[in-house]
Amino acid sequence: MMLPTMSRVVLVNKPFDVLCQFTDREGGRATLADYVPVPGVYPAGRLDRDSEGLVVLTDDGPLVAKLSQPKHKMPKVYWAQVEGIPTDEALEKLRRGVVLKDGPTLPAEARRMELPDILWPRDPPIRYRAAIPTSWIALTLREGRNRQVRRMTAAVGFPTLRLIRWSVGPWTLGDLQPGQWKEEKAR
Repeated sequence: MMLPTMSRVVLVNKPFDVLCQFTDREGGRATLADYVPVPGVYPAGRLDRDSEGLVVLTDDGPLVAKLSQPKHKMPKVYWAQVEGIPTDEALEKLRRGVVLKDGPTLPAEARRMELPDILWPRDPPIRYRAAIPTSWIALTLREGRNRQVRRMTAAVGFPTLRLIRWSVGPWTLGDLQPGQWKEEKAR
């Protein structure tokens, strides 16, 4: 009789300018393989090359589906540094959902937040403009369209300058620094 094998779950803090995959067809770009030496795990969802933060890697197909397919509405929390100071009206639009070119988004949880204490410096740093302040918002989404946070904040007049995914479902970045990873128990 074969015993069931335990699923592997690896959490990684994907650095800026790293592809959210293990190979680069074009060659020469950093990938998850440069940081995570664990064979047989794959990303459960994606983060754009210019986004940072939590990526859940696993060898469990049903878990990948649960975390990445919109029908499961798995919450994902993003910290977005935006250009300007979002108004109450802009935050309310995000909470109701905004209409993008590919249709309306689901409502999101949206709030202003202070600069996170655990935040690491980005390399390279975001552009600095003395005349335009920046601020941080936390957004919780339950769907995952391509570049969705960036498109949503731009739609309400506050373009995203830096984007960090803090959590996916029950997992958070915790104290992982860019490029660090750890193995977790499947939940």
